[in-house]
Amino acid sequence: MAGTEGGRGAGPLLLGVRHHGPGSARAVRAALAAARPRVVLIEGPPEADALIPLAADEGMRPPVALLAHAVDEPGRSAFWPLAEFSPEWVAIRWALEHEVPARFIDLPATHTLAWGKDDEADAEGELTGEEQPPDPTAETPTSEPPSGESPSAPDIDLRVDPLAVLAEAAGYDDPERWWEDVVEHRGVGERDAFAPFTALEEAMGALRETYGVGGRDRDLVREAYMRLQVRAAQREFEDDVAVVCGAWHVPALRQKASVAGDRALLKGLPKVKADLTWVPWTHRRLSRASGYGAGIDSPGWYGHLFSAPDRPVERWMTKVAGLFREEDRIVSPAHVIEAVRLAETLAVMRGRPLPGLGETTDAVRAVMCEGSDVPLSLVRDRLVVGDVLGEVPPGAPAVPLQRDLDRSQRRLRIKPEALERELELDLRKEIDAGRSTLLHRLRLLRIEWGEPAASRGSTGTFRETWRLRWEPELAVRVAEAGVWGTTVPAAATAKAEADAVGAESLADVTALAEHCLLAELPDALPVVMKVLADRAALDTDVGHLAQALPALVRSLRYGDVRGTDTGALTEVAAGLAERVFVGLPPACAALDGDAAEEMRRHVDAVHGAVGLLGDAGGSRPGSGHGDLRVRWRAVLRTLSARDTVPGVIRGRAVRLLLDEGELGADEAARLMGLVLSPGTPPADAAAWIEGFLGGGGGLLLVHDERLLGLVDEWLTRVPAEAFTDVLPLLRRTFSSYEPGVRRTLGELVRRGPGKQTGTTTAVAGIPGFGAEPDAGRADAVVPVLRLLLGLDDDELVGVAG
Repeated sequence: MAGTEGGRGAGPLLLGVRHHGPGSARAVRAALAAARPRVVLIEGPPEADALIPLAADEGMRPPVALLAHAVDEPGRSAFWPLAEFSPEWVAIRWALEHEVPARFIDLPATHTLAWGKDDEADAEGELTGEEQPPDPTAETPTSEPPSGESPSAPDIDLRVDPLAVLAEAAGYDDPERWWEDVVEHRGVGERDAFAPFTALEEAMGALRETYGVGGRDRDLVREAYMRLQVRAAQREFEDDVAVVCGAWHVPALRQKASVAGDRALLKGLPKVKADLTWVPWTHRRLSRASGYGAGIDSPGWYGHLFSAPDRPVERWMTKVAGLFREEDRIVSPAHVIEAVRLAETLAVMRGRPLPGLGETTDAVRAVMCEGSDVPLSLVRDRLVVGDVLGEVPPGAPAVPLQRDLDRSQRRLRIKPEALERELELDLRKEIDAGRSTLLHRLRLLRIEWGEPAASRGSTGTFRETWRLRWEPELAVRVAEAGVWGTTVPAAATAKAEADAVGAESLADVTALAEHCLLAELPDALPVVMKVLADRAALDTDVGHLAQALPALVRSLRYGDVRGTDTGALTEVAAGLAERVFVGLPPACAALDGDAAEEMRRHVDAVHGAVGLLGDAGGSRPGSGHGDLRVRWRAVLRTLSARDTVPGVIRGRAVRLLLDEGELGADEAARLMGLVLSPGTPPADAAAWIEGFLGGGGGLLLVHDERLLGLVDEWLTRVPAEAFTDVLPLLRRTFSSYEPGVRRTLGELVRRGPGKQTGTTTAVAGIPGFGAEPDAGRADAVVPVLRLLLGLDDDELVGVAG
């Protein structure tokens, strides 16, 4: 081999690396160029050998990951992430460019996944990738020991972090800083491309002599398999073999071990059938902050170090300045120059060969952020970590459901992105309606790509807002959902039918019916509706029925915008409402405080549902259910008049009748006067007030000072010993009002309810209202209306007429 004269002896070329390390990646590239091996062996699952050629595809853009999942249990999966600056990726690309065979030599995924099945307690995998599989072994000096691992030797209590041990031996308190000084900032040796690997192998050898496997028992099995693969390659290619693996494993691969002994370690390993493919990955998922145990602190910074051809500090400061300018911060070229100078000065003062991330961060804080950490957090999020999302070519193997999802994404022009963004949809547009349908179907399949959010500026049912963010784990969710069907509609339909049959409560079934309408799954609705009708017929709990009705009725409004036939849904909802009307008054008797408050929420929900159901046609003549709104008002009158019903429900019933116009202001004042009479216990009166005035009832007191006077008079008569009992209820009621309402009420109470000022006269007995409309104040609104409606004067007069 060409590299034998440059400092390496006979035998395979062992290149121990730090995974996701740009310094190791540069060193691997230089070593391979110097050695020119005939085969490159890389730590990774050997089942992925057939996927290696895809790394040369123009559509492949790292970061990406090898995904392995069990065929019979897709949720059992493993990832082997690779960034552009990962030594393994550099080795793969070098081999493809020079037409040299590249092979993976780690323990096969078929064993790794099965191993995890036997040991669910294992943590996420680290640096070559197992994110869920069982062997969370430290692949490089960057590994962090998860808790709960059993030691491999009596004198080892925790898994060893080789990088931390070496940094501490060198007098560093920060392992990342030590690695930057000895590797990232030193560059590749000009005379000997193998020198970095020789030094690292010696260090790892000393650590292995001291710590053994360092608390990583399963490394013994993995290393045995790797040794067998290296021997097989040597028989085929002699010593023209290069091995790229975690530096921790190099001493074990170098040691002499018998073939029989290695095979004995591998005998009887459990196995499962596994499928592998490439999936996109993100820089954020490479960071430790994301919870991924194999991560690095600063993938964006490492990517910059690897890709910058020269002057990395100057280029980094330019990136930071560009980011700040995008955020409308004032940053000039002078700031960049001064920040570079300060970073270099700090490096000299701290004895570092080049400014590292710490020096550049301190310089940015001092020069561009004026000492503040607030804008610095933006640099950390956008540049130090970053939101880069890799891409995988269409030719990569995938489950049929994934391929159908890819086609739908391209057809609807909705591209997965790592950066969270909001998507506003107008369901009257065909493409937006298709996007909404796709996102709702994915949610049914537990593929949480999009999360519904509150729409800004519109409350119409034709508007939807989604918060989108693609995470690599969603590829596993797609593989899991593949058991339900080969296309998104078919899989969502089958999943909805199964969920309906297995639903635990009536409310779950009604929510599922709503989801089916949103996702436009007409084939699933018959099954869901049958289960819903059966459950509703058997469920006698009024609380359950009241919970189920709002979601069911809410579903009806999607019929107009989405063109879905909701006739059967209307009939079921109307029948459910009838049962609520019959069972609600008895169910409201003899309730304690918590149960009464919960039932009050049910009353509010049913009231809103009846209104929507009446608009949807449930109360039209000939429907067979009578006038639901009239029936509901009768129920409310019953609730308002029964002494056995808790005060919070009686007060709410009166309030709803007043809002509906079924109860006059005089009658409402009379009922309040009766409740607030001295014969009513203060706690019951306070509960009635909470039910009547809660949820925006402050405006009633503002515009009808008779009600305010009754409350004020009652409150002044509450005995001192009972005042502390009613105060929490009153505080909860009045604290829910808007600040302006509270302020107006305070002014009215200070003035005295019912006491008139000299400029106000009463109309219809209600203080605070003028006798005639004030034309001058009304005319002042005309310019604003003209702007809002876009009308000229004549048109506005016509509208006003």
